[in-house]
Amino acid sequence: MSKVQYRLNTKSLAVERVKRSVWDKVKAILRYAIAGMLFSVIVLFIGFTFFESPKERMLRREIDQFRVQYDLLNDRINVLASVLDDIQERDDHIYRVIFEADPIPRPVRDAAFGGVDRYAHLAGYQNSKLISETMQRVDQLASQLYIQSKSYDEVFDMAVNKADMLASIPAIIPISRGTDRLISGYGMRMHPIYKTMRMHTGVDFTAPTGTPIYATGNGVVIRAERNNYGYGRMVVIDHGYGYTSLYAHMHEINVRRGQRVNRGEVIGKVGNTGTSTAPHLHYEIHRNERSVNPVHYFYNDLTPEEFEIIIERASRVNQSLS
Repeated sequence: MSKVQYRLNTKSLAVERVKRSVWDKVKAILRYAIAGMLFSVIVLFIGFTFFESPKERMLRREIDQFRVQYDLLNDRINVLASVLDDIQERDDHIYRVIFEADPIPRPVRDAAFGGVDRYAHLAGYQNSKLISETMQRVDQLASQLYIQSKSYDEVFDMAVNKADMLASIPAIIPISRGTDRLISGYGMRMHPIYKTMRMHTGVDFTAPTGTPIYATGNGVVIRAERNNYGYGRMVVIDHGYGYTSLYAHMHEINVRRGQRVNRGEVIGKVGNTGTSTAPHLHYEIHRNERSVNPVHYFYNDLTPEEFEIIIERASRVNQSLS
């Protein structure tokens, strides 16, 4: 741009030099400065809005990594919580029931936190809520594990003082290879003859005729006879402590009424007597004269993996054999 400007005087028709004041120069400078600033703002806005800087890309990658790690941590916490729920369920409904102890109340199990905010020191961060919730889950899980460990200490003390009771409770599978032979579980099942849904008060093990049947706990035989109401040849053992076990559809009975038997002793052989459609053993456990699910009492005879398998098989809704 030329520093010297001229203009035509229309009256004199002469070209005259334009004289610029200081203010005119200041205004020109201001116009250029404002235009430059507006251009810079627009460029910066576009750059920061639609383009990432190398530092932003690095931070975004770190955030993505943290999210993946957080999801993995949450998944791990969920697995641990699920395992703990299963342990608590067994403790309340199997182990403590066996020793006639009251289950631990749910509010105590939940180990709820109250009162002063335990996580106030985590406030003020960008992900404060996420961090606080995760810390609360971890702390609650730790408290529940502590309560469960104390419960097992109590169960152990009860076991030490009840050795005879432990030997008497029906706690093994009554035939060999029972995890492979369990064919029908406890609960509503289709009756094989009447073709109606009926309460199946025991479990059925399919096995060849003549397969040995074992007493599942120490006790006294109170029935060893042929039953006329569908059980066929059957044996009932009184184990004491409110427990009895029943073995039905037997081919052969090897004990007599009043005889004392020990856990693992052969009391008869599998058969197909009574209301039965194939050779099998129908097995029941009664506690305080009420039937209970026998599968919950096989803990003494199985590894944790085998116990999970037999629980799954017993839960299937299928037809019983008697």
